[in-house]
Amino acid sequence: MNVELWVWILTIGILGIVLSLDFFLQARRPHEPTMRESGIQVTAYISLALLFTFVIGGAWGPQYAAEYIAGFVTEYSLSVDNLFVFLIIFTQFAVPRVLRSQALLVGIAIALVLRFIFIILGAAFIEAFSWAFYIFGAFLIYTAIKLVVEALHKGDDDRNESGGLLKLLTRRLPTTDEYHQNKLSIIKNGKRLFTPFLLVMISIGFTDLLFALDSIPAVYGLTNEPYIVFVANAFALLGLRQLYFLLGGLMERLKYLSIGLSFILGWIGAKLILHAMHKNELSFINNGEPITLIPEISTELSLAVIVITLVITTTWSLAATSKKP
Repeated sequence: MNVELWVWILTIGILGIVLSLDFFLQARRPHEPTMRESGIQVTAYISLALLFTFVIGGAWGPQYAAEYIAGFVTEYSLSVDNLFVFLIIFTQFAVPRVLRSQALLVGIAIALVLRFIFIILGAAFIEAFSWAFYIFGAFLIYTAIKLVVEALHKGDDDRNESGGLLKLLTRRLPTTDEYHQNKLSIIKNGKRLFTPFLLVMISIGFTDLLFALDSIPAVYGLTNEPYIVFVANAFALLGLRQLYFLLGGLMERLKYLSIGLSFILGWIGAKLILHAMHKNELSFINNGEPITLIPEISTELSLAVIVITLVITTTWSLAATSKKP
């Protein structure tokens, strides 16, 4: 798959325009989106993401289109777990509801920039060292086990991954305890103080990057193309803010989602290890020769497993919590 530089520039430019326009509208009229507004926007973003499949297929072929759609579905489903963390961050910082949408937007923009850097570095690492697939696969399987353990011992304090960063920032930066609308800093007694609104945005951005340590290797398990990994991440993140307001209290009903996500990560981890075996260059494994006795897992089979797992765990969760108030 040959992606010209101008395609990268055009893609990043369009994303920048979308985020800038969204931010401008939010800054002019901070508000909490209604269910109807969130539903329309989520539907629009998902529709655009699905239509982009035809762009990939038309430009580079059906195989890459299948890899993209599998990557998007995986990334979007894994991103749902971020919503729980966003809820905890908002609760801990007592963020006013009218400011939450703007905080999410800026935090997601920060996350998108950081993910782009992470994706490019990951691509260079994989290109130079094919044995990286062993590491990514083992890490995803470890994460899958960790997710199951966390699901069985679920606690809100364990879900906020950015606590260390926030402690460092609050020690280094002069901050105020009060919000001042959507201002990031104020002048008080001749001294510049940063508001909690800035800390919330940073917390969302860097927390999402920590989640990307799981999700980006998972998408690399479905495709080797950095461009596909990036656009799958971008489309998943763009609709994440509206999804937060659309789901609302429904998030607490998805009690078995973590189990489904752990199975997906474990499956892709196994797929990565099998792929690494077919490209094996490690001298202490099969004398440095590729291992081709076990067939690789196809992208189409992985997509089917991902979709079926999400349907089963979502239905199971909603059925189990349907009688709870």
